[in-house]
Amino acid sequence: MTDKCPFQFDLMNPMTHHEKLPFEAFATLRQQCPVSFQSGAPEYGGDFWAITRRDDLDFVSKNPDKFSSSANLAHPSPGGTDPESMEIMRQLIINMDPPNHIKYRRVVSNAFTPKAVEALTPMMKDFAKSIVDKVAARGECEFVSEVSAEMPLFVICALMDMPAEKRQQFARLVDTMIGMDDPELDVSPEAGQMAAAEIFGIAMELAANHKANPQGGTIIHALLNGVVEGETLDEFQFCTFFLILIAGAVETTRTATSQGMRLLMEHPQQHQMLIDNPALIPDAVEEILRFYPPFIHMQRTAMEDITLGGMEIKKGDMVKLFYPSVNHEPEVFGDDADVFDITRTQRMADLKNQHRTFGVGQHFCIGSHLARKELCVMFEQIVPRLRNPRLVGAPHNLVSNFIPGIKSMHITFDPER
Repeated sequence: MTDKCPFQFDLMNPMTHHEKLPFEAFATLRQQCPVSFQSGAPEYGGDFWAITRRDDLDFVSKNPDKFSSSANLAHPSPGGTDPESMEIMRQLIINMDPPNHIKYRRVVSNAFTPKAVEALTPMMKDFAKSIVDKVAARGECEFVSEVSAEMPLFVICALMDMPAEKRQQFARLVDTMIGMDDPELDVSPEAGQMAAAEIFGIAMELAANHKANPQGGTIIHALLNGVVEGETLDEFQFCTFFLILIAGAVETTRTATSQGMRLLMEHPQQHQMLIDNPALIPDAVEEILRFYPPFIHMQRTAMEDITLGGMEIKKGDMVKLFYPSVNHEPEVFGDDADVFDITRTQRMADLKNQHRTFGVGQHFCIGSHLARKELCVMFEQIVPRLRNPRLVGAPHNLVSNFIPGIKSMHITFDPER
């Protein structure tokens, strides 16, 4: 029997991450047992190995033959753990291993290149301005729904050639799928499956519209025309691609925008630095991504007995990769790794390649360029126009062991004249 680490932190309990990410617990594990066998309640997947240092995370991520994304999925399963649900979830690209992952990733890769993202920038800037226009004169807003949720939803729907009237319906369905750990939202597995089915229905409707009126440059176009081993995607494959691309793109950028605003309000001197020097906004975005990543963990399954970090991992064991921990590793980011500092890139020019917010290896986030651009464009509008922002009460956080989301965050600021 594998000995459990003497430091047990109930890391899969969603309430462990509710008020804030458990950086102190991660620091203890990095120092004392960076590859640690942790207890996990059956409802959260049972016992697992917690990976809390970057070198070990990189090894797991870069060796899919030894650590599978497919065997027990790469993320918590919202659809249940019965064989049928698991097989459906394995069709999502995030849950694929080579060679399938590489083949299917090529289908949409061209839609997310830096060149493709730059072509969207004028549209994003116009929309960011319109978002802030709606709240700037009021001096208050509910930041999540009125500001941070708007840009990623608009962009991904534009990429999908989705009609405006479908966007809010789609946003509601995504919220249902990501809120299944949150008791306040009271989302059942059946409701999550129904939300996925509705998203599939939207996907098929968009596909039919595209076939009737093709529009090049959209993700729908890329998916419908993508070829894997001489075959185009079937309806199910098309829908699963649609589901994972949209859900991932909407939630991660919304969370990063919301948490980034919170961090800037908690560090008003750094907020003022951005007002005085907007050229620092890309650096601030990179530090936001490092300091408070929009995913807490991903998981893999050991495919053989293997030694990692001096520990004996057995075939079939679950391994969980904790991105907030590796992003706060002093050996990588310095003794002030637990300090939020938007000037960090001035002494660590390669910061964007050192943190692991977008993963590493074959599953490196295909939308990283898009996410960075959206965040920069939004903060270019938020920082100079929402002056002296202040929280009205504590943020209302999502209860989740997967996404450190904020459900609502009321703020006040100086009304724009």
